[in-house]
Amino acid sequence: MSKADRQATVEALASTLRGATNVYITDFSGLTVEKVTVFRRKLREAGAGYLVVKNTLARRALAEGGKDALDPALFSGPTGLVLVGEDPMPAAKVLADFLKEHHRPAIRAGLVDGKVVEAAYIKRLGELPSREALLGQFAGVLNGILYQVVGALEALREQRQAAAS
Repeated sequence: MSKADRQATVEALASTLRGATNVYITDFSGLTVEKVTVFRRKLREAGAGYLVVKNTLARRALAEGGKDALDPALFSGPTGLVLVGEDPMPAAKVLADFLKEHHRPAIRAGLVDGKVVEAAYIKRLGELPSREALLGQFAGVLNGILYQVVGALEALREQRQAAAS
């Protein structure tokens, strides 16, 4: 690859990274082409992308794309970047589910909302219930509190009626 080709690749990757709010760094070694294809398809359905990149080009592109907070030591061996838009949850969920099923790709680290996070954070993010499930749980808790308030008011009313008679 000539120097001009490398520079063009870095510029293209940097512009792609500028469009991604969140980035997860993975190690895809041990995955077959078929599994990587399935992984990419699932990420695409979740609104994310997956790029396999050369480590030196990835470091340069991240620096040019304004995401140079990541440790350069993370870029060793086969590296894949999960490029995520505004919401980091769906891609983290796909990554966590695929990791449970195939034990790969290994998560190295990531950038979530501009902050460097460890692999455990991304795994935990992927294990959280969906937004709808969390809202349902919240509504259930509120409903339980309302029943307790109604029960307490009913007991108070009965107590006052007994005292008045």
